[in-house]
Amino acid sequence: MSRVLVVLFLIIASFNAEAQINEVGIFVGGSNYIGDVGPTDYIAPKDLALGFLYKYNRSPRHSYRASFTYAKISANDADSDMSARKQRGYSFDNTVKELSLGLEFNFFDFNLHETDFQLTPYVYGGLSYFWYDEQYINNGRTYDNGNSSALAIPMTVGIKTNVLPNFVIGFEVGARYTFSDNLDGSYPEDDTYQNLRFGNLESDDWYVFTGFTLTYTFGEKPCYCPN
Repeated sequence: MSRVLVVLFLIIASFNAEAQINEVGIFVGGSNYIGDVGPTDYIAPKDLALGFLYKYNRSPRHSYRASFTYAKISANDADSDMSARKQRGYSFDNTVKELSLGLEFNFFDFNLHETDFQLTPYVYGGLSYFWYDEQYINNGRTYDNGNSSALAIPMTVGIKTNVLPNFVIGFEVGARYTFSDNLDGSYPEDDTYQNLRFGNLESDDWYVFTGFTLTYTFGEKPCYCPN
């Protein structure tokens, strides 16, 4: 994790803090997983998710964004509405450590140097890289089989406002489509366990972060002029 934080710091330090306004802050919320085990609800935060984020505002409408998020994900067939899953009775616990980079777009102008009340919906997209535990399930029991990593595509919608001077609070829901089908132990990469693979082998897993962001703004007032 320390290496990830160093990379994130270098990304932040590479920007010119005097030329544009910056934001640093935290994300606090919940996480849920969507895949071959347990319920199939898309937005159902049940486990803790915590993160750090940085935004480099290029204009009142868009900013570059970097974040690191740590979350637990889990599911239990007993909580599913599908009778087949209930009878199967599988469950798992895993963790996700995600580094995400991308672009945040505001639907309305959001000038952080203005003191008047502002409110805007926004969307965020980009690319994520995450680490998780490789697992497999045998006779209903889940076993760890080392560490693994994969790419994911973040798709986030949210709303934010400047409730206090130099502070912005937001609420967002961010779904991640992953390029992995084994967050839940249903598709172990090791061919030794290929007979233990189950579920929809043609569909990759998802995980979702839902929660609040709080950022502190700093930097000189920019002109937002074209170069």
